[in-house]
Amino acid sequence: MTAEEESRMVAALGEVFDLARQGDASALGALIARGMPANLRNEKGDSLLMLAAYHGHVDTVRALLQAGASPDLRNAAGQTPLAGAAFKGYTEVIEALLAHGADVEGASPDGRTALMTAAMFNRTDIVDLLIAHGANPDARDHRGFSAADAAAFMGAGRTATHPGGPRH
Repeated sequence: MTAEEESRMVAALGEVFDLARQGDASALGALIARGMPANLRNEKGDSLLMLAAYHGHVDTVRALLQAGASPDLRNAAGQTPLAGAAFKGYTEVIEALLAHGADVEGASPDGRTALMTAAMFNRTDIVDLLIAHGANPDARDHRGFSAADAAAFMGAGRTATHPGGPRH
């Protein structure tokens, strides 16, 4: 492969990942039907599903999951699509990921779970959803922080004291 061919291929792949960021489920579905792997990843290890989840495109998330994308495929930083959606506050994306078997306890390398992330940002609806799906409110990250500790540390008092929240 020549340098010019390689450059064109890299540009084309960049466009594919942009489809995930933009939520173009139809175009991605057509590419997957033609043989593109549903778990394709970019140079940062972000899968198509990770990008769709992080950008809140629930229909694209569902389409990718139905095409066989793994709900737990981690990026190079060890983050899962569930953690990305919790960080951004996308409840419907989290519901779709959980419905397709995402590991509710899938912690990043520093031990932070999606529950801890949701708690840090006062996302009580997501905290409730994750706990309802078995998230452990007493889990601790590498610093020894639980979800309630993370919420208190970040000043997310509503989550730290939420009746259904981390201090179950």
